[in-house]
Amino acid sequence: MRKSISTKRIAIVIAVLFLIFWLIGLYWSMAPDAYDVKKRVAQQAQNINPEDVAGYTLTATMIDVSETLLDKPGGYLSNDVMPPGVFLDNMPSFEFGALEMIRDLALSMRKDFSRSQSQSLENPYLTKAHPKFNMDHKSWMFPSSESSYRDGIELLKLYRDQLANPQNSDSQFYTRADNLREWLKQVEKRLGSYSQRLSASVGSARINTDLAGDSKAKQSTSVAQQRTVKTSWFKLDNNFYEARGATWALLHFLKAVEVEFYDVLEDKNALVSLQQIIRELEATQQSVFSPVILNGSGFGMLANHSLVMANYISRANAALIELSELLSQG
Repeated sequence: MRKSISTKRIAIVIAVLFLIFWLIGLYWSMAPDAYDVKKRVAQQAQNINPEDVAGYTLTATMIDVSETLLDKPGGYLSNDVMPPGVFLDNMPSFEFGALEMIRDLALSMRKDFSRSQSQSLENPYLTKAHPKFNMDHKSWMFPSSESSYRDGIELLKLYRDQLANPQNSDSQFYTRADNLREWLKQVEKRLGSYSQRLSASVGSARINTDLAGDSKAKQSTSVAQQRTVKTSWFKLDNNFYEARGATWALLHFLKAVEVEFYDVLEDKNALVSLQQIIRELEATQQSVFSPVILNGSGFGMLANHSLVMANYISRANAALIELSELLSQG
């Protein structure tokens, strides 16, 4: 009898713990909402108009996106080693996608936006901040990912404050069309990769076009002229949420770019192109009402969430390419 009672109690405790962990995990897996960049930046600014200081809005938005990843419900989950965080995979994938966009922007801030010409000096704050965001996203100690990212955020805050200081001329941000184009080129490749990975959810035969357009080009090892690409069922949701996190971060960065580069975009007649890209990215953040990421066939009875996401990303990427071409024109 005692053994039976003990077994029942253990079973009840396990069931209760499972329910608690499931509810906490469900709450922690809720992605942060998109927000109004102008209002959020205005709250951070003190006694200045952010739109009058080149670089302030984009830097502040980068800080805010980074802090959101660390301070959202559950905190930063990618490096959790204890339950329930260790059992979650959707939110860590979301975090990694957003982090990749932060890393790309940190690199461009260091080598493009803060420099006027190729021979100019790098900004010391950005030189230190960039590698901080490249810390392994799963490192949980010595140092932890969070501590490294927070160090990078503090350096960005110092850079932002220097931009707003009229007595300081060492820290600069240049709203040049060529600087913006360099960053957009990185974003194009990132979105192209996500589009391909998401499209592979149903499997497709792809022709090898790696050397197309250059008859003298070579590659390290030979590959088949045609191959079938299909994403593993176990990685479908990871790819989806990674793309969702990347587009969430990019959405806010481009809203900041609209503020920073308004005059440049208007001069190039490219403002409407950027606004269309933002519209496509906003569609990627729509609520997912299904409890799981469905993988129906292309024209089957069930939805395919990966293909829907790939569609929005592909359209945004096509518009990005057009925007880059407009910026390259005199």
